[in-house]
Amino acid sequence: MWIQPEEVLLAGALWVSERANPFFILQRRRGHGRGGGLSGLLVGTLDVVLDSSARVAPYRILLQTADSQIYWNISCGSSRKEITEHWDWLEANLLQTISIFDNDEDVTTFVKGKICGIIAEENRLKQGQDQEEDSGKFREAELKMRKLFGMPDEEKLVNYYSCSYWKGRVPRQGWLYLSINHLCFYSFLLGKEVTVVVPWTEVTQLEKNATLVFPESVRVSTRHTEHFFSMFLNINDTFKLMEQLANMAMRQLLDNEAFAVDPSLPKPCKTLKNVSALKRDFDARAKNERYRAMFRLTQDERLDGHTDCTLWTPFAKMHVVGQLFISNNYICFSSREEDLCQLIIPLREVSIVEKADSSSVLPCPVSISTKNKMTFLFANLKDRDFLVQRISDFLQRTPDSSWGDAHPLALIGHSTSSGAPVSASPGTDSAHKKRHYHSGLPTASQGLLQLYHQDAPEDLGPKAMKEKMKEEAWNIHFSEFGRGVCMYRTSRTRELVLNGIPEQLRGELWLLFSGAQNEMATHPGYYGDLVEQAMGLCSLATEEIERDLHRSMPEHRAFQNEMGIAALRRVLTAYAHRNPGIGYCQAMNIVTSVLLLYCTEEEAFWLLVALCERMLPDYYNTRVVGALVDQGVFEELTRAFLPLLYEHMQDLGVISTISLSWFLTLFLSVMPFDSAVLLVDCFFYEGIKVIFQVALAVLHDNMDALLSCSDEGEAMTILGRYLDNVVNKQTVAPPIPHLHALLTSGEDPPPEIDVFDLIKSSYEKFGSLRSDVIEQMRFKQRLKVIQSLEDTAKRSVVRAMMTESAFSIEELEELYCLFKSKHMTSCYWGASSSAADRHDPSLPYLEQYRIDPAQFTQLFASLAPWVCGGHTHTLSARLFRLLDQNQDGLVNFKEFITGLSGMYHGDMTEKLKLLYKLHLPPALVPEEAESALEATRFFTDEEPAESSFLSDLDTLRQQEVTSGEELKDGGADGEEKKEVKDYRYYLRMWAKEKEPKRETIKSLPRMNQEQFIEVCKTLYNMFSEEPLEQELYHAIATVASLLLHIGEVGKKFGNGGKKHETQATPTAQATPLSPQEEGPDEAQVCCALADAQLEAAAPPTSDEDAKDDTSVSSYSVVSSGSLQCEDIADDTVLIGGEQRRGSVLDVDWSISFEQVLASLLTEPPLVDYFEGKRDIHAKMAACKAQRVVERQTSSASDHDLTQHST
Repeated sequence: MWIQPEEVLLAGALWVSERANPFFILQRRRGHGRGGGLSGLLVGTLDVVLDSSARVAPYRILLQTADSQIYWNISCGSSRKEITEHWDWLEANLLQTISIFDNDEDVTTFVKGKICGIIAEENRLKQGQDQEEDSGKFREAELKMRKLFGMPDEEKLVNYYSCSYWKGRVPRQGWLYLSINHLCFYSFLLGKEVTVVVPWTEVTQLEKNATLVFPESVRVSTRHTEHFFSMFLNINDTFKLMEQLANMAMRQLLDNEAFAVDPSLPKPCKTLKNVSALKRDFDARAKNERYRAMFRLTQDERLDGHTDCTLWTPFAKMHVVGQLFISNNYICFSSREEDLCQLIIPLREVSIVEKADSSSVLPCPVSISTKNKMTFLFANLKDRDFLVQRISDFLQRTPDSSWGDAHPLALIGHSTSSGAPVSASPGTDSAHKKRHYHSGLPTASQGLLQLYHQDAPEDLGPKAMKEKMKEEAWNIHFSEFGRGVCMYRTSRTRELVLNGIPEQLRGELWLLFSGAQNEMATHPGYYGDLVEQAMGLCSLATEEIERDLHRSMPEHRAFQNEMGIAALRRVLTAYAHRNPGIGYCQAMNIVTSVLLLYCTEEEAFWLLVALCERMLPDYYNTRVVGALVDQGVFEELTRAFLPLLYEHMQDLGVISTISLSWFLTLFLSVMPFDSAVLLVDCFFYEGIKVIFQVALAVLHDNMDALLSCSDEGEAMTILGRYLDNVVNKQTVAPPIPHLHALLTSGEDPPPEIDVFDLIKSSYEKFGSLRSDVIEQMRFKQRLKVIQSLEDTAKRSVVRAMMTESAFSIEELEELYCLFKSKHMTSCYWGASSSAADRHDPSLPYLEQYRIDPAQFTQLFASLAPWVCGGHTHTLSARLFRLLDQNQDGLVNFKEFITGLSGMYHGDMTEKLKLLYKLHLPPALVPEEAESALEATRFFTDEEPAESSFLSDLDTLRQQEVTSGEELKDGGADGEEKKEVKDYRYYLRMWAKEKEPKRETIKSLPRMNQEQFIEVCKTLYNMFSEEPLEQELYHAIATVASLLLHIGEVGKKFGNGGKKHETQATPTAQATPLSPQEEGPDEAQVCCALADAQLEAAAPPTSDEDAKDDTSVSSYSVVSSGSLQCEDIADDTVLIGGEQRRGSVLDVDWSISFEQVLASLLTEPPLVDYFEGKRDIHAKMAACKAQRVVERQTSSASDHDLTQHST
């Protein structure tokens, strides 16, 4: 490519001149190409270690003038072809012009100007392309990566780092390339080359550690090997990026969510050296995630920037040092000292932003006022003017409507006029209508608990007084720190939460602390619309919801009647409709029922959204991955804090059993309700760390008893009894019996544990837990959990396929890995159908991964035993259509193995049956016409299909007639009887369809003449690479002539019957030629079959041309010697050239599978060929080693692409 002219002082150092003229020199780098000797090895090593651009561009063109000692580098190239094109252009366009210049300086100025003009024009043409955001240096590195590792253009490089790779005990200095889908390393030292390629989806562990052997290194583990990288300039930056890429790959495995560039990322003001646009994207994503987690904001919130500042806190009368964050919808503040002060100001609440007067006490202040009359004063802002401008820009984009202006329920359609509670049975129409969400429902304006307490007499006991005192404490807090979303959150707020939130305020504060209030405020009417859309729809999720409705807190009277059940149904169904990816998961019903006790329906819905999508990520998907991840984190924390107990409980295997229900239901299912709800208070304020703290405290309190346990059951009983007796002595609600209390035996009941003491003790002993540490541990466990789930899926698939195929366990595992790898590579390198269409996690494991025809062809060509040269593509397309039973254009692993197993492990009859079916519809389609009969086939193709399946059609017609008669029997007056009969008839038919049909030889349809010719073509191609090629050609020629003869004889004997049968199907045949008693010349048939095999071999590979020529001639001789053609009529379809012009299909000619089988059994070479056992191991090894990658379709089929070549 042309480059900006650069000065070169030593033109000969490390370069060899290959061409020269008075003005230009074309040079090649030493060590590139053939030869080079020791100097070439040294130069190659230097290029890799120093990241020389010559590694990717080993050719260059220099501009020289006679009087000057300075050379100018004007062009470089990665191949001789590329650099030669530039050289030819210079000689043709510039050489003659510059030769007339008198002054050498003019020559240099002219050439440099010309080259800069060419580059400017190229850049102008590429202006709209994203890669121009990247620096030239980075684009060069990306090009180098693609060249070294054979990656397509779709594979984007994120960043690259200089480091050492430990091969044995020797470090190899080289370059680590981190792309979207792969980790790659390349090193070239004194002729020794090391190449490593690891797909991120294969990484099982990623660790940064420092040992004596590997000083500050990164360990990358896959299922089969470990890699160590060290000597990074900035190991933390590298490791963070590796974590992000591995995390993204796990997300792809989990729910097929491929990487997409963030379109809202702001453009840099200048191109950053060595930093790609993708790297900026990843950095921005990491900052956004931290920001959203810190302030519990929604997933679409993008951090615009942050700056150091101070905030005046009126309650403490002091300035608090911290950071101010600005995003598209919020202004947030967090103090440097944890828990001192946190503030969230939604822009929709802001009324005025103004610059206040500066002073020595208060430099550069900004005042922000909100609609509820609160004012916040920020000072010590570095770039105040810019900050105010950014806030005003965001304010202009913020819609000027607060959710207080119009009640959100006003936008919801009114489906009933009555506001009475729904008490009708769910089966009636009226009840169905009343289920729709509208403002008249009792649960639309208050929680279920308030509904049941509103008629109760006022309690004046000590517990009620305690509750009143709590409420008063919160009211004082509100007056001092503010109320609503703009409230100052301080250590005092945490103290009040830990003391228990009063029942009257619980719903409001849950909404506030979880961030659900912001989402509800910005989506007025959304829940009501969802309810209207979702009600009445039937799906797997709604069936599961109906099944679990009456299991949700059945001990609470709010869910012992239709009102509570109906509200729960609406919320769960609306969420399943909003997020089909999660739909519904067990445990969601328990959590949602608790939310409904304290919140309105809409509030409960938004709290559920906050839980499922932000606070408990991936907890409630089909495989409860998030809960399994946190279970792993809990085990790790137990090992760190309670090492003795951890060892003992690992032996019992109890931690994994007990902790899943603790995390999934936030202790609600294992602890008395009044106690567990206090943990939910803390959870909404502190996040998941509270659950970990309490879980550790429970184990700590029971340590002695658990250490003396001898089995899992005993340990579970101890923990069950303990949790049953965690009581809330301050509750004002009537006691609710806890179902788990049944665990308590008739002996002395265990002592009661005050829930407040448990929470306090958890903070004292385990309060050092930090959210960022938990997130780090979650990442590590996520890799482990998702990869173990993938292994479980593989084992399940292999176990299921063991009974259905003859492959061994090892072979099935290898094939599954190859199949899945083909699916995965197509997900990120493009395919004809979207990745989401081909991976549905809700399906059984056997059917989750599916591939399209292009991918199937690649696997077929690599693994199938029937190698057919140029005909392979056609054969694979036919097999794909045969296996694709539901005709969705995709084949799953089960179908794939079924086809492959038939070819490898079937007996001769099974293999021939498969081959036979590959040449009948639906495998054979009219579009595959390759011969000169294309026009004839176009008009007559319908007919042979009908004649082939004639018996099937007749059977269907008889069934239709029978069913019609049955329907008529009822008469005009027997409508009800007719309907019942109709219903039962179709049920019977459906049951018959569902029954597995046992296919016999006799059930296969007959084959017509054209289909038989296609079989001959396939066999000819199949034998072209066999050692016994000549014998097989002799055999197939004999069998072909025999079958032609059989077909003719069958036509003569069955002519009358055929005529009778074919009257039902009109033919599209032209006027047939009159049959003659005498057949055509023997030579005509010989030519026809010779032409058939010539056509089949039409696209031979270049290295087989000579062999094909000899085999054609030998086959022609064999054919002419062995075909007996006296009885073949003129109208027989013969695939010759000139002889068949004007001929038409002989619809009467047909043969059965039994005849084909019997004929083939007469030839020992064919019997040996089809009975021979083929070894798939060599094929699989070749497929794994294959690293050729095409541009649009992936052909990297290795399930562990790690390669070392030295």
